[in-house]
Amino acid sequence: MADHHHDHYREFDDERVTSPMQSFDASGVGVGWVVALVGLFVVFG
Repeated sequence: MADHHHDHYREFDDERVTSPMQSFDASGVGVGWVVALVGLFVVFG
């Protein structure tokens, strides 16, 4: 059965970024460190 209702134009949306090399700021780095530290505490704490 074919998918006739699939939105092909949505696959190339410029607003959605899924690449690992997207830009980030200092607050994103801080949140990443906090998440990493909490994860390490949960695993080893």
